[in-house]
Amino acid sequence: MKWRVVLLSLLFTLLIIQFGMCQKDEPEVKSKDEKRRNVKPKPVKAPRKPLSAKTKRKSTPENPKEEQTSLTQVLQKGKFRKVGETLTVGAAETLEIRCKGNPVQWTVPEYLLEDHEGRLRMVQHERYGTLIVANSTAADTGEYTCFPVYCEEKDCRKIYDKAVKVYIFFSDPQELFVPSSDYYEVLQLRTNWPAILPCRVTSPLATVTLHREFPPAEVKVDGREISFNAQKGFTIHRPQQQHSGSLYCVASLGNLRQSSTKYMLIYVNYPAAPPSPALQASSESVAVGQNLQVSCTVIGEQDVLVEFTWEYPGQKIGRPLYTQDSVQIVQLDGQNRQRTQSVLLVDEVREVDQGIYTCTAQNLQGSRTASTSVKVQNTQTSNRPAEA
Repeated sequence: MKWRVVLLSLLFTLLIIQFGMCQKDEPEVKSKDEKRRNVKPKPVKAPRKPLSAKTKRKSTPENPKEEQTSLTQVLQKGKFRKVGETLTVGAAETLEIRCKGNPVQWTVPEYLLEDHEGRLRMVQHERYGTLIVANSTAADTGEYTCFPVYCEEKDCRKIYDKAVKVYIFFSDPQELFVPSSDYYEVLQLRTNWPAILPCRVTSPLATVTLHREFPPAEVKVDGREISFNAQKGFTIHRPQQQHSGSLYCVASLGNLRQSSTKYMLIYVNYPAAPPSPALQASSESVAVGQNLQVSCTVIGEQDVLVEFTWEYPGQKIGRPLYTQDSVQIVQLDGQNRQRTQSVLLVDEVREVDQGIYTCTAQNLQGSRTASTSVKVQNTQTSNRPAEA
């Protein structure tokens, strides 16, 4: 019995030892949560940054380029200067200016565009356009403009609100005024519009005065009624009769003094509005054989020319037009006014003269129309007794 008990104890002990060894060899089982905590995360790529509004924006007519259009003068190789509103260059020198943008277009003074004889060149580079004026002259003085251009396939157009301008003086020690081919220039003085005497100078440093030829006198320039700008000339802001006549400009710079082209100023009392005609017939109903008068009257400003044109029924058969025109000064509400009148005369009215009569009055501001209707009675028909 004892040996059986000992044997069973040995077997039990061996089983316990074997079970312990199996536990060491078996891998440790972990829960799902433990596995998640111990798993190393995979590297994640940083998300791409969204495109900014500036990057997304496409070239459009309203926004052709993100870069601001600007002008730069090339002084010499590798040396540049930013261009402002004006620039002074010595005559006979070569002007070279750059305009940032691709593509760009240029406008130059009309004289230079028409008669440059190869002195003017425009070249487009990858990031800017270049304008070159070689052997410059005083006549090249004027405004130069660079326009960025928007192109869609083969259709290109200028973007005007992005344009940059510079007024360039080509200073010539022998030419104080921008040359003109005209000895006399006729200008119209209109009461409702400023008048400009375009005596432009080649140097902003020149002193310029305005003079009357007959009788000889210097014209006062007060900056309000008359003002001067080196880029435009003299401006008469509110022209009047007293400003008419032959005028010219005189420029002085150092020991040089020169006179400009002469300007013949012709005064025109420009009307404030188109005329308002009033139409009246001598009778709304006229018998055959009688005479008819249709009056077209305009009351307006003095010294304003009014012209009349007529449309009348007899025109269709070639009846000639007979009118009597007159101009009178009349008192209206205590003021002198001008009455201009045209009277259409129709002698020995016929049935064909029945219909609409139309008068159109016109001045420099425009035209207006008035109409009236006239009936023609046949006396023989009207006197015939009615049939029973």
